[in-house]
Amino acid sequence: MRSGRRRDLLVEPPTSATGDIAFNLIVFFLVCASVQPDSGRKQTIPSSETVDEEQEDQNLEVRLTRTSVIVNGEVVEPARFDSVLAARLQGQTRPEYRVVVVKSDKELPYDRWIEFTSRIEDAGGTITLQLEEERQVVVP
Repeated sequence: MRSGRRRDLLVEPPTSATGDIAFNLIVFFLVCASVQPDSGRKQTIPSSETVDEEQEDQNLEVRLTRTSVIVNGEVVEPARFDSVLAARLQGQTRPEYRVVVVKSDKELPYDRWIEFTSRIEDAGGTITLQLEEERQVVVP
């Protein structure tokens, strides 16, 4: 009762699409691996060391808001900012005395922050950021 047909149990898979699949995988991995790192404006930010109070009092403090610039508690016109900053940093030869603490409001536009931090660096100041410290107060 056997039929005259011969049955082959070994069936070869089609190989016509493997070249396309391999090419697509190579392109995929090349695109994913060729991401260039973000480039931006280089800044030198001082390390977080303990600072004595005498040195902290000598640091300039610049507060940036949407409409004003405040240097050590004095409101300064943006046009005069460079001259005021240069006058305050003049004569400061040690790098730790050229530190400028920058504080900014949350609604300050990024381009304004970049403009004034660039102006501080151009005047020879070293920028450090004032971050708010969080602490929990336990009420007995």
